[in-house]
Amino acid sequence: MVIVFYKNLVVNKLPLSFSSKMGSMQTFQKVWRAFLTLPVFFSAVGLGLLFLVFGFILLGLLTPSTPADQYPTAPLTVVAGATSTPYIPTATPTRAPTVTSDLHSSPMPGMIGLGSTVQISGTDGSGLNIRSGPGLGTEIRFVALDSEVFEVQDGPEVIDDITWWYLVTPLDEGRSGWAASNYLSLVASQEN
Repeated sequence: MVIVFYKNLVVNKLPLSFSSKMGSMQTFQKVWRAFLTLPVFFSAVGLGLLFLVFGFILLGLLTPSTPADQYPTAPLTVVAGATSTPYIPTATPTRAPTVTSDLHSSPMPGMIGLGSTVQISGTDGSGLNIRSGPGLGTEIRFVALDSEVFEVQDGPEVIDDITWWYLVTPLDEGRSGWAASNYLSLVASQEN
């Protein structure tokens, strides 16, 4: 490559020292033309390929080969998914409950009351509208899905011939509102 460059310099009569006799741009152009010959180009490509092949060979020799049976195995932990609590029908009173202090302080066993834990059920996957107040005419705050668990914190209120309970999600008090008791099932009662 050096020989070809020197030969091009001599053939083009380009002096080896860049003097001020020629303009610097003309000198640059002549040196650049000396480098842009086919032998110089093929020499550069050949050297590049030679280094690439040598690099792959060296990489193959330096990489330790590990048999397939010696690869470490990652432990696999299987976590069971959440299951729904089975729906246990509760006794439905024949008349609407009235608001009394006894009802609020200690609900009868198997009945929804203050402090009870309930879950949404019987909506066939469409969810239950949780409202800003009791009654069908109040604003819907969000939709609670089947098997979602809530704590009863207020109620009952009977409006539109439906018994309403004020529910709060135990983990996020921002998810709260009034729900119709027709779609609530008792999970557990607070024990005194």
